[in-house]
Amino acid sequence: MQAMSILGRVLLPLLALLACQGDVVTSWTHTLRTNMLKESIRLLHQLQQTEVSCNEMNVTNIFADNKAGDTMEILCKAATVAWQGRSCHRSLEGIYDNLLGLLRGNRMEHKVPCPVAAGSTTSLKNFLKELHQVLQEQYKNQK
Repeated sequence: MQAMSILGRVLLPLLALLACQGDVVTSWTHTLRTNMLKESIRLLHQLQQTEVSCNEMNVTNIFADNKAGDTMEILCKAATVAWQGRSCHRSLEGIYDNLLGLLRGNRMEHKVPCPVAAGSTTSLKNFLKELHQVLQEQYKNQK
């Protein structure tokens, strides 16, 4: 009988913890996502203030056809462009890492980073500006 009461004392708190685990994990991932968004927005703001010759470098304009598209797909393609432009701005590696983190948090079915088809181009400076706007919108929408 004593073994049963010890088992009951151990199992009840364990079951309670398991029941709450989903809320704890959800809260933690939301905080992590918020921090990655804020850090990416901060980095992009700094990059836009930095004048370097490669700001005029041409990159694929992933925003041309995706104005109303899937935001996660846009972020996935943005990760690819950020990786390609990292030789211009070292901070683009941080942007790339944060974008991958945001995508993994959403259990992306896309292959990360997403392939970017050749098409229209834009300057790296414009790409950074548009990505900054997309991330700010994501940050506003998650609150």
